[in-house]
Amino acid sequence: MNRLYKTLIYDKQVSLSVLDTTGIAQDARDIHRLAPAAAKTLAELLTCGTYMAGCLKSPKGAVSITVKAGENSGSVSVSGDVDLHMRGYIDGSAEGRLCGGFMTVVKDDGFFRPFTGACELVSDDVSKNMEHYFDISEQIPTKVRVAAKFDGEKCVAAGGIVMQLLPGASPNTAAAVEKKAALIGDVAADIAALGAEGVVKKYFAGETEGTYSYITEPQYKCNCSRSKISALLATMGRAELEDIIKEQGEVSVHCHYCNTAYKFGSEDIEKLFK
Repeated sequence: MNRLYKTLIYDKQVSLSVLDTTGIAQDARDIHRLAPAAAKTLAELLTCGTYMAGCLKSPKGAVSITVKAGENSGSVSVSGDVDLHMRGYIDGSAEGRLCGGFMTVVKDDGFFRPFTGACELVSDDVSKNMEHYFDISEQIPTKVRVAAKFDGEKCVAAGGIVMQLLPGASPNTAAAVEKKAALIGDVAADIAALGAEGVVKKYFAGETEGTYSYITEPQYKCNCSRSKISALLATMGRAELEDIIKEQGEVSVHCHYCNTAYKFGSEDIEKLFK
């Protein structure tokens, strides 16, 4: 089951998110038929994307994470919306290595005021890269612990723990967060054994007693559809589409996120412009 558990800890000075994204990770692996290492990297970035999507406020909000890694490494794209509909894909490396290159995050509030932040990759570890992003691009002290474990084609567990200091957090609170982060062990093993709520009890029982908790259920869901692709094709114009059909026999559009191929023949184009 996919879960996003959110609450405030340390006298409401720190935002805590605990995620179980095992189902999302399994869906991503199955859709893209990934090797375990690539599936692990994509699952961990999907977990980070789910956390960011869970922080969106606008009903039209959306977020995307794009990693353009260095030579012989993978490139990854992850996106999601305020409804926690997540999707993503990884290209270029069956090993899922993210060496060198850059990570770009775009947060769209739905009112044409997107925020774009970027940072250089500093590690092969997704958690360290995300901490570096928050430090460099958003200047928000954040502790990120995400992990995924695969046994062949099966996702044993995926999830994460994110602690983010809120404005005005005291130095003592910052020190407490550092200490707590150092105590966190194998997140994937914890999620497999305890689930998201169990992880909260294991690491934060003393800080969450009597606090309000917000729990949602994210899922892997692409927002593409044949009607949306048709609307996009219409902007190309009838003549150009007919030329493609003459050369290739059909118009084919592939969605990287859900690995779906949409095919349009002469009759489809005729209906499109009626």
